[in-house]
Amino acid sequence: MQQMTEINTTLSEKLMKEIEIIEQSFANTMAGRDFTAFKRFIDEEAVFFSDSGILRGKEQICRAWKNYFTDPEAPFSWEPERVAVLASGELAMTTGPVSDRRGAVIAAFTSIWRRDEGGEWKIIFDKGGPAPAPETGE
Repeated sequence: MQQMTEINTTLSEKLMKEIEIIEQSFANTMAGRDFTAFKRFIDEEAVFFSDSGILRGKEQICRAWKNYFTDPEAPFSWEPERVAVLASGELAMTTGPVSDRRGAVIAAFTSIWRRDEGGEWKIIFDKGGPAPAPETGE
């Protein structure tokens, strides 16, 4: 039983690292101003929550997010800070800070990823939220 637990832990750690790299690659599409690459990460039936409402489907999400790719400099950036993967290896969640152009943390994101039939990870849910309160050390 312990050997099976060790195998599952190793697999889980491998998948978490894989998802972390994929989330960072997704974030790099914004930094690199590569809208074509950005679109490849979005699942056809994805749902993104935004300040103006819910964006449903890849087409609607990409239409709304295209505006973030028009300026030569990215309006914001994000990076994965925490990653979790289901034991089945089919769904994963990433979360982390969102920073403005100066690097100040302005929000946090949470994304849910699903492995498709071809083995590729695609984002299916995304939601931003307020930045976490700074730790006071008390």
